[in-house]
Amino acid sequence: MTAMATAPSSQRRAAAIPVTRARVDAAVRLGAVAALWLGLLLVTYWWTTGGGIQDLSSWQDGLMSTGRLTGLLASDLLLVQVVLMARVPLLEHAFGQDRLATIHRLVGLTSFNLMVAHVVLITWGYAAGSLAATPGTLWNLTWDYPGMLLAVAGTLCLFLVVGTSIRAVRRRTRYESWHLMHLYAYLGVGLALPHQLWTGQEFLRSPGATAYWWTLWAVAAGAVLVWRVGLPLWRNARHDLRVTSVVAESPDVVSVYVTGRRLDRLRVEPGQFFQWRFLGRAGWTRANPYSISAAPDGHSLRITVKELGDGSRSLHALRPGTRALVEGPYGRLSPRSRTRRRIVLIGAGVGITPLRSLAEGLAYEPGEAVLLHRYADRPLFQRELESLARERGLRVVDLPGPRRAAHSWLGSGVDGVDDLTALRHWVPDLADRDVYVCGPGAWVESVRRTTAAAGLPDEQFHVETFGW
Repeated sequence: MTAMATAPSSQRRAAAIPVTRARVDAAVRLGAVAALWLGLLLVTYWWTTGGGIQDLSSWQDGLMSTGRLTGLLASDLLLVQVVLMARVPLLEHAFGQDRLATIHRLVGLTSFNLMVAHVVLITWGYAAGSLAATPGTLWNLTWDYPGMLLAVAGTLCLFLVVGTSIRAVRRRTRYESWHLMHLYAYLGVGLALPHQLWTGQEFLRSPGATAYWWTLWAVAAGAVLVWRVGLPLWRNARHDLRVTSVVAESPDVVSVYVTGRRLDRLRVEPGQFFQWRFLGRAGWTRANPYSISAAPDGHSLRITVKELGDGSRSLHALRPGTRALVEGPYGRLSPRSRTRRRIVLIGAGVGITPLRSLAEGLAYEPGEAVLLHRYADRPLFQRELESLARERGLRVVDLPGPRRAAHSWLGSGVDGVDDLTALRHWVPDLADRDVYVCGPGAWVESVRRTTAAAGLPDEQFHVETFGW
């Protein structure tokens, strides 16, 4: 069991001070959204000044002009999508993984639809507005125009990524396989660059447009090289993470303890997660996201994992000394998002893992922290939570039993009262607290609806979902 000490007095005093990081993150979110819309407006402006609107006067020219606009907007959003996927710390801190994933999905689908519209409209325009001639024209464009073969290959990569992201398909695909195929998005975007530079007159129409597009490409490529490649390589070389032990928490849940060099410099906070790879086992090249389940102490890390897939099932066989490679830390389910002294932690099943580390690592006085713990069979970390209750004054409310209804987030052990009434009974001052939630997506949304009905402002609801 990880040793749990009372939070130092300096940490307790910090909890009473308004958290400036939350304000900085809010400013970053506002600036990021403004930059996104400004980029789209600039692209549309350059299309307009280049005769885009005048070209709408005839059918054929209108198809070509609209095709150019959709292509420009698609290119802009594709590069934005790359930046969203690049794990840029500024964005990670401001948005968190759950919100970034939602934005990434929206931007990705929008850019993909615009790209398809671009291909159809441009080809139709080159075919002089004749649908019958469009397939042959597409073939000629692919073979005769510079960069078009690469663009077609890139488009096929993006089709693969979007196709495997459809929820029905994703449910039937192993996470490890889906994650690997999702990386083809980088290849798809990269293969489109020669086509844009060689045949995209809008990219070179003015010095401002040229500077904008080259800057956007440089930012996207630089973000990937620095944050997805360079930083993980540097951190793993610096910290040399190794497994020290594997402990069974239940028949299908294990905790993995890891140590390394200079872990006090790792900058991980309670509640965050890493993408993990353990060398020497089948499928080690595919990363899996696991949250830390104990507050980092500068000497070791602990993750607690339920056996749900190939990657998690193999963790029980890890041997001491096994090398661990990580990307991260990621996630906003951490002290960074805190804005109130009093907190509520709400977790379901193995979703208790990041909340367990928050319960240990956050600063609070007795009575200021409440943990609502839903579990089907037996609670995880029961002894550790009891110890936190004694030493730190954490109030633990057990919610045993399977989920009692599809619309409810409570367990069957809580009967005779609706979700909102129960929540108000346990936490009457909910609106004056920060709420940290972790669990399956549908369950989390049920919690969100109940907390909103109880008057909790959206900015005080901090979430991380598991599953995918």
